[in-house]
Amino acid sequence: MMKRHNTWVFLRGLARESQHWGRFLATFKEALPDSEVIALDLPGNGRLHQQGSPLNIQAMVEFCQAELASRQIEPPYQVLAMSLGGMVSVAWAQTYPQEIAAQVLINTSMRPFSPFYQRLLPDNYPKLVKLLLTNARAETWERTILQTTSNHPIEDVLPRWLVLREVHPVSKANALRQLIAAARFSAHPQAPTAPTLVLASVKDRLVAVACSQHLAQQWRYTLQLHPSAGHDLTLDDGPWVAAQVRAWQATLSIPQ
Repeated sequence: MMKRHNTWVFLRGLARESQHWGRFLATFKEALPDSEVIALDLPGNGRLHQQGSPLNIQAMVEFCQAELASRQIEPPYQVLAMSLGGMVSVAWAQTYPQEIAAQVLINTSMRPFSPFYQRLLPDNYPKLVKLLLTNARAETWERTILQTTSNHPIEDVLPRWLVLREVHPVSKANALRQLIAAARFSAHPQAPTAPTLVLASVKDRLVAVACSQHLAQQWRYTLQLHPSAGHDLTLDDGPWVAAQVRAWQATLSIPQ
């Protein structure tokens, strides 16, 4: 197996795939040119859209381990994870601490640190129910997601997302299964030993910024707040995220 000292594993959130990172992959590589970036799809998303999504976060961790092993890439890994992906990263770091060298958690949330009405802000309940219970068109789905997760919309994003949805459609059943897995997940109260950076958007309209604040406070992690971006922080200000990661990584003793 191949052992790399600066392997970054990227994990997206609910019903999103690796290609939803968009231009951020290039932005990150430009900021951290020595990094090897591996953007994984979780089961039910992206190229794995025909698979059933696990109903628990631990099964997603085990999938990531198996996928990286199949590519002959050994741990330890550094993980950059958004939202649902952040729960996977935390579970991974808590269950297999020797495999995670560092993690960056973006706009994530989890029990026992935040109540459900902060983890998914109530203004979103009607929109999600409507999408899950009606035969909404693909454009309605993606436009709703974009309007909910981005505060700095970019003109060509919606067309690109529609193409991804056409090629790799996420089923309603898998979206619901991922919601259930996220709702059921509860982190161990003791902090993972891996160095951790928490990034959050003050004006996130999907998940309350308080979720990241509570997590960082409870586990005494470094927290950096973006003043204007939405939930999809890497979409709204990818250069800011990359700069924060670069500055933070420079303070760590991880071999480059």
